[in-house]
Order: sequence, then C-alpha cells, then structure tokens
Amino acid sequence: MRLGIISDTHGLLRPEVFPVFEGVDRILHAGDIGSPTLLTELEAIAPVTAVWGNTDGFDVRRVVPEVVETEIEGFRFLLVHGHQFGMPTPAAINLAYPEAEVIIFGHTHRPLLTIVDQVVTAMNPGGAGPRRFELPASVGIIELEPGIPPRARLVALTAAGED
Repeated sequence: MRLGIISDTHGLLRPEVFPVFEGVDRILHAGDIGSPTLLTELEAIAPVTAVWGNTDGFDVRRVVPEVVETEIEGFRFLLVHGHQFGMPTPAAINLAYPEAEVIIFGHTHRPLLTIVDQVVTAMNPGGAGPRRFELPASVGIIELEPGIPPRARLVALTAAGED
C-alpha cells in the first residue's frame, strides 16, 4: 500500500501534488487544511483521512477529528497536527501515544523523517501550502508491506526559496 502524506496546506493545493500522489492508495492530511473543499480535491486522487490543525475553522473541524488512531496494513498509525505539543517533536508525541508505530504530524512546516525508539517511524511532511521559513514546499510518501518496516521518503514540491 502506498500512502500520500500531506500537511499545512492552508487552503492551497499545489498542482505539483497531483503527480507525486499519482497511484497512492490513501492520503493522510495532518491538519491546517484551510477549507473542506481542499479535502474534496484530494479525494479525486484517493480516499483521505485528515485531522484539523490549530488554524482550521469550524467548517473543517465539523468534518474531521483532532486525532486519528487507526491501523493501516497491520501498522498502528497516529495522525495528529501537533499543535497540542507546542513545538512538536517525535519523542514527545511517541511518549503521549506509545502504541503508535507510525506517527504523522505537521504544524512546524519543517519536513522530518526519523525513527523513534528504534522502531517507530515519524514523519512531518513539511508544509505543502504557502511556503514558510525559506523551506521548499513538500509532501511525503510511505509504502507499507506487512512484515517489513515502512519505507518512507520526503518529496520537495518546490526548490528552497521558490514560491
């Protein structure tokens, strides 16, 4: 199974997302969506599971939860925006949700892919919407196969310094 991982769109779904997410089986959006219509646009690619972030209004909060704990291909996933942790770190999120085997979060707009406690995959796909902090807009891809650790990568949508 191939997952498209996205966060911090803030109402902007860049056209570069479509070719990167081509062929994904499911999309996980880690909050700060911007508008429920953005989720509808992503649904044209694949089914979407999303959480709301700190900048999302009640229109988004009415249709998605704040936290999702789910199993995908036998892996326990946690999907959370991260604002609940101030400046979220994989270690802090892992401490709060020790059962999660894959942690997906956003909020910082800084792409991150790391391993926590030697077995937990943690990914922040970075900000896919309006660019911040001179960082490239980015998303992530995770490939899952039962019995094999998740394979994941970050994908830049723009060059650093490019809008």
